[in-house]
Parts: sequence; C-alpha cells; structure tokens
Amino acid sequence: MKHKKMIAFLGVPMDLGGGRRGVDMGPSAVRIAGLRQAIEGMGMGFKDYGNVEVEAPEMREPADPRARFLDEIADCCSRLARDVEDLMGRGEFPVVVGGDHSIAIGTVSGISSHFHKKGEKVGLIWFDAHGDVNTPETTESGNIHGMPLASLLGHGPEALTRLGSRFPAIDVENAVLIGVRSLDEGEKRLIRDTGLRCITMKEVDQFGIHRVMKDALEIANRGTAGFHLSFDLDGTDPSVAPGVGTPVPGGISYREAHTVLELAAETGRLVGLEMTEINPILDHRNQTATVAVEFIESALGRRTL
Repeated sequence: MKHKKMIAFLGVPMDLGGGRRGVDMGPSAVRIAGLRQAIEGMGMGFKDYGNVEVEAPEMREPADPRARFLDEIADCCSRLARDVEDLMGRGEFPVVVGGDHSIAIGTVSGISSHFHKKGEKVGLIWFDAHGDVNTPETTESGNIHGMPLASLLGHGPEALTRLGSRFPAIDVENAVLIGVRSLDEGEKRLIRDTGLRCITMKEVDQFGIHRVMKDALEIANRGTAGFHLSFDLDGTDPSVAPGVGTPVPGGISYREAHTVLELAAETGRLVGLEMTEINPILDHRNQTATVAVEFIESALGRRTL
C-alpha cells in the first residue's frame, strides 16, 4: 500500500529582517486562504506545526545597524532549522511560510543538514525580484532579508552561515536565482566573483520561463539529492501579488509563476518549499495569500489534466 505524502506546515512570523511591518501576518493569511483544505483536497496529509516563535521588533532595539536584529534572527532561524531537520527525519515534506525572506537561512540550513548526515547535498532555486546576496559590509539598509542567500552560500556573519551541520549550506554551483530585476552594487560584485547563476527578467523575456527554468533545474539537480525552492512572492509582478514587503514592477505573470512551480513538481526531486514576504497590510482582500496557496498546490503536483 502506498503511503500518503505528509505535508508539514511551519509558519514563521518573522518581521525583523525587513524595513516594512506586516509580513509577520503572512502565515495566518495563508491559513485563512485555505491551505489545509487545498492540500487535503489533493489527497495528501497535512500537519500544521503552528508558528516558530519570533521576537516582535517593537520589543527590541537592533544592536548593529549593518545587520539589524542579527541575534534575534539567528536564534529564530536556528530553531527553525532544527524543526525542519526533525520533520524531514520523520519523512515529512516541509512547507514553510513567512515572514520575511531571512527565514530561508533556517529552512535551508535544516534541509541541508538532513541530507548532509546521509552524505548528500541539496540544490537551491531562489525565486526573487532581488538578489538577497548582501552582507553587512555591502548592505545599504542593514536589513537581513537582503542577506539570506549570501549566508547560505557561506558569506556573512557566522551566526547565520553556520546554523546547520554543513558549511556552506549550499554549494554555489548548485544555486540559481530566477526573476531578478533589482540588485545592489555589492550584490553584483558577489554574483560575478562567485559565479552564482543569476537569471534576470531580461533572460526570462528573451528565452521564456520554460527554458530558463529548465536551465535552473539542471543546476540545482546536478550531483544533488534534490532541491529546495525558496519562492519570494515579490518575484511575481505586483499585479499578481500586491501584498509583498518590497514590490518591484516588471515581474513574471501569474501563469509564468505556475509554470515555475509545475516544472519543479514534475522533476519529482523537490525536497522543500518556502513562500515568503506575504504582507496582508499591503494586500487586497487576501489576494497574495490566495495565490500563494495556489502556487503551493502547483509545486505539490496539482495538474489540469
């Protein structure tokens, strides 16, 4: 008898990594949008593990203006990494919802540690309007939600780069950015210096989402046990997902986003999924959380035919 796939949901109401408040309500918005019903309707099991506890910004003062709330974010991501590693050890599939994109440091570190203990490594597809490869030395804002990918590749404070049992959590040759249209100068330098594959919107427009996603999947699956997809809703156009922390015009369409997720599902090698930067304060009638649920369904294998 075939076992039912078990989806493990973790909310991370992280509102420390960015400059605009409201993303801490993202996990609740996704629950309200019917995630449990959607997943159970696909014939999968669903466990809601609640929210990882996060300090509220108004309760603390950032100690370092170049890495705001570093200790608090590191503490939360460390606990998130342990939770993700534990549930994967039970054979459950992690779906993590934020919260700002700094949460990915914890999610990916947990997944990487799980496979590292088996002598394997994982790839990473990072869907985002931004590079998220700043460090405290290059940042213009001090906001850590602009640093998580750099941290996972081994660049930045040890409090963020060494959360799991593998350092770096992800090898640069197995990481790829898709949908990028806003980069700081320091990020451009790191991308060039490390050889990180960065697929900008120019390439998406020139070659089409299907081709660039195929290229991304090849990179993320080369010599790995599978790949994690970290999906920032601001990678889509603001007309698709208006309720995000840092919207940037000119993103991919609703249909193109589904193609990204459908192609990820078709590989059978997706080991984890994350949706971030959902900000209900900036949204219209929970539109962004609703499309996030639809995107999660596509990543888990929902098909039209």
